[in-house]
Amino acid sequence: AHQPCLFTGPLYYIFKIVSAINLAETLRQSYPGYKFVPVFITGGEDHDFAEVNHLHLFDKTLIWESRESGAVGLMKTSSLQPVLTELKDILGTNENATHIYDLIERTHTQHELYGDAVCDFVGELFKEQGLVVLNMYHPALKQLLKPIIKAEIFEQSSHHLVMETIGQLAKAGYPSQAVPREINFFYLQEQLRERIVFEDGRYQVLNTSLSFNKKEMEEEIDRHPERFSPNVIMRPLFQELILPNLAYIGGGGELAYWLERKSQFEHFGLNFPMLIRRNSALWMDGGSAKRMHKLGLEPEELWENTETLIKNYLHKNAASEFQLPAEKQQLEAIFQAIAEKTKAVDASLVKAVLAEHARVSNSLSALETRLTRAEKQKHDNALQQIRSLKEKLFPGNGLQERHDNFLPFYLRYGEVFFKQLFENLHPLEKKFVVLEEV
Repeated sequence: AHQPCLFTGPLYYIFKIVSAINLAETLRQSYPGYKFVPVFITGGEDHDFAEVNHLHLFDKTLIWESRESGAVGLMKTSSLQPVLTELKDILGTNENATHIYDLIERTHTQHELYGDAVCDFVGELFKEQGLVVLNMYHPALKQLLKPIIKAEIFEQSSHHLVMETIGQLAKAGYPSQAVPREINFFYLQEQLRERIVFEDGRYQVLNTSLSFNKKEMEEEIDRHPERFSPNVIMRPLFQELILPNLAYIGGGGELAYWLERKSQFEHFGLNFPMLIRRNSALWMDGGSAKRMHKLGLEPEELWENTETLIKNYLHKNAASEFQLPAEKQQLEAIFQAIAEKTKAVDASLVKAVLAEHARVSNSLSALETRLTRAEKQKHDNALQQIRSLKEKLFPGNGLQERHDNFLPFYLRYGEVFFKQLFENLHPLEKKFVVLEEV
């Protein structure tokens, strides 16, 4: 599952889907008597527009501007036209660009609602792999949720169950991921998604004039279950109620908050799925791979911060030693000996010795800094390449998969991009995958 990020947003959105498809295929081969279906749930009821309305593309950030509010999946696609125009200009006109833009443009303009467009687009990308894409806000699905909606709103049982589990996990050293509220449902209408709270004997919808007594609330749930939107505490239950899963695939943070749901699932009599961490990957283009090897770096070294990489490079490639650790130790020993002799003659002079030690040590450190700077100047071109390599593969000093969109890779490689992901991303293999172009 994932929020409906603009044109899939960061790469790990795609990695999640590929992980699920590959796991289903692995299980099909291992258990030929059973059917395994990969399912992707798009969180169209999420109202955090700022989290989904942009993507990073070729050092640019494309932003979808909309005056609407409420659930993102219920927003109108008509407001996407400016960002579609900008996207077309950026992608260009080569064969891969034309193909992917036509698909994006078609799926995002033939649907009135953004959530439907997202389902169509993702479904088209992975139709050959049999991916099922599901929008959770469909009224027929909410009908199934009515008993849980009532139990949660009237009995408010999730709060103490989840808090108890959070406490147990905290004792084991795991911080809380999502703190439950007394009522873990939003009230949902067009351009509205607000929390439900129980105050003064009535159920209030925050920031509105909407208010219900218990009988009115029960009638509202019976007539319009689609108006009740689960928050992060209830969403896993909704997913598993509709399509009981063998396994749920997500990132580390997601799996951490799923672990907080265990007793909640037991309370509502729902199967708790096996939790599988999605694959993480770094895609290294040919130019970056060539630069890395020329600099004498190994892929695992790239996870070091930039300054550590530079320091290590200088140590390996400096013509002469420019750090002074041995000299500093010798200086320490000399002044310690002087202090001992001084103490025997006149203890009041020891402070003067220590002050002189500090002054000389500072001078030595300053000299060391100047030597380092001089050595850096000798290797300026290589150090610039290290900085450039780090920024390209770890934009903003973060993981590539959490920043870059898949489109630049698709423009260059076309369907080979997806082919490589399917060949290399296997969620049961617990490793970080580096895909290096040769």
